[in-house]
Amino acid sequence: MAELQPIRVALEALLTDVTHLGAECVPLDAAAGRVLADAITAQVDVPPFDNSAMDGYALRASDAGKWLPISQRIAAGSPAVPLVEGSCARIFTGGEIPPGADCVVMQERVESDGKRALIPADIPVGDNVRRQGRDVSRGDLLLNIGDRLEAAALGHLAGQGVTQVSVRCRPRVALLSTGDEIIDPGTPLKPGQLYNSNRPMLKRLLENFGAEVVQLVSVPDDYAQTVALLTQAATAADVVVSTGGVSVGEEDHVKAALESLGQLDMWKLAIRPGKPLALGRLPREDGSNARFVGLPGNPVSGFVGAWLFLRPLMGALLGCPTLSALPALTATANFTTSTGPRQHYMRVALRFSEEGIIADAFEDQNSGVLSSCINAHALAVIDPHQQVEKGAAIRCLWLQH
Repeated sequence: MAELQPIRVALEALLTDVTHLGAECVPLDAAAGRVLADAITAQVDVPPFDNSAMDGYALRASDAGKWLPISQRIAAGSPAVPLVEGSCARIFTGGEIPPGADCVVMQERVESDGKRALIPADIPVGDNVRRQGRDVSRGDLLLNIGDRLEAAALGHLAGQGVTQVSVRCRPRVALLSTGDEIIDPGTPLKPGQLYNSNRPMLKRLLENFGAEVVQLVSVPDDYAQTVALLTQAATAADVVVSTGGVSVGEEDHVKAALESLGQLDMWKLAIRPGKPLALGRLPREDGSNARFVGLPGNPVSGFVGAWLFLRPLMGALLGCPTLSALPALTATANFTTSTGPRQHYMRVALRFSEEGIIADAFEDQNSGVLSSCINAHALAVIDPHQQVEKGAAIRCLWLQH
């Protein structure tokens, strides 16, 4: 019997020789979640001019502590003129600080008759002034290659007037579901049949990981058809993902078909759930290879395998460091467990308290209980042959999209 391989060895096999995909230019409003292919340098200062952080009055700090005539009114978006000496300007949030003024006092602290304003004493220079370039100065590195364009990054680019951005092409994924017993929702179940829960779950995860699912294929329990469908999938996609068919049953044809077509890099891992997981490569006519990840058919095994293997694979293809490894944190176990020879990835919910982070394990950790994944915040990593008691410090992988 082949020795079970640790996840470290499996990840090395999966990611060896993976190269970044090409780039394409897309409109900024279509770039959400995409990965930058080029670093971006700021072309303008942000903010582009000194402006007021408050509704109030702009003045010279040296003139504070007395009545000052109001010499101009400055709304956001309106140009300011130099401040008349010994006066103040009525100003609104975002309004340009007039040349000569060096501070703003909020309106709640000022008494005014409409023509003059009584300014309190001891207003410091720079008070309530947003300085030009405080956020970004022209020439600064704005975003780096490999950064993912989420909400704040998109706003950062828009603040520079960017309308087009160069991003990595999304990895194309073919998602294959194996087994005659697996049918799509909407069809009445016959005895022995199951609805396909893996397909929508994995499609959503892959899209969250930056991929584009280009094929959804049902594979019957037939060796010749399995070979044909794997061949077609490798032609259409950068990555072929299958669920089921990689165990040792008489109707499990995926592993044998993979070995006949291409290369099996890894099979059977020392992890729970997800032991019967296959990694390999499928050849294309142009001499390149599509990566193959064969996930077990049990839905929890597919869920965990997607986070542990598909996410770092997408990160490597996209050149995105934040996707390459799940962030780890230390929590206190609010459960007891023991492990055998395989590393266990337990679904846990996290509570953040004054005492620290508490991990609550879902009671039923069976690989067929998908409900344990719905409210899971993390995977608690329990090493082989380990006894965990309540109160023990454990390592958790944060399930961060």
